[in-house]
Amino acid sequence: MTDLEFRGISSSVLDLIKFIGEDPSREGLVNTPKRFAKALAYLTSGYKSDPRAIINDAIFHETYDEMVVIKNIELYSLCEHHMLPFFGQAHIAYIPNGKIVGLSKVPRMVDVFARRLQVQERLTTEIATALQELLQPKGVGVVIEANHLCMMMRGVEKQHASMITSSMHGDFRTNVSTREEFLSLIKSSRN
Repeated sequence: MTDLEFRGISSSVLDLIKFIGEDPSREGLVNTPKRFAKALAYLTSGYKSDPRAIINDAIFHETYDEMVVIKNIELYSLCEHHMLPFFGQAHIAYIPNGKIVGLSKVPRMVDVFARRLQVQERLTTEIATALQELLQPKGVGVVIEANHLCMMMRGVEKQHASMITSSMHGDFRTNVSTREEFLSLIKSSRN
């Protein structure tokens, strides 16, 4: 974020504080515009990240050809409709086709796409598509379970409702037993 953008966001937040009827010179609010601008820059840093740059240096040739599952990857994002947070877990699997990826790179890829204004459906698809393109595995499966504050704090105010989305490619889409194995392996994480 440029200095000009930072100042513009800070100025807008100052105006919002005034608009809701608060005193922006109050001790607890004096630095809020700057803190908000800094937080927003972090929460939307995914726009400046390229998933290929994150993963490309950690693709290794390997003959392993069984399912690789990484589950319970924490994620935090902002709903593009209300700019309120949604949070949950991603469960990701792939079946290598001569290549594997360094373990820490998969959660980093989740963060790249989550740190953008999002809808959960697109987030799920973007992660799966990127892994399919970069690794060219026999298949990729992504399941995301999340809670949305835009539904919990406002609107229908449903505190216990969560959303589950999936995106399946290759063997995960065409082979029922592969999909069932993946879903069975991640089932223990669901409450």
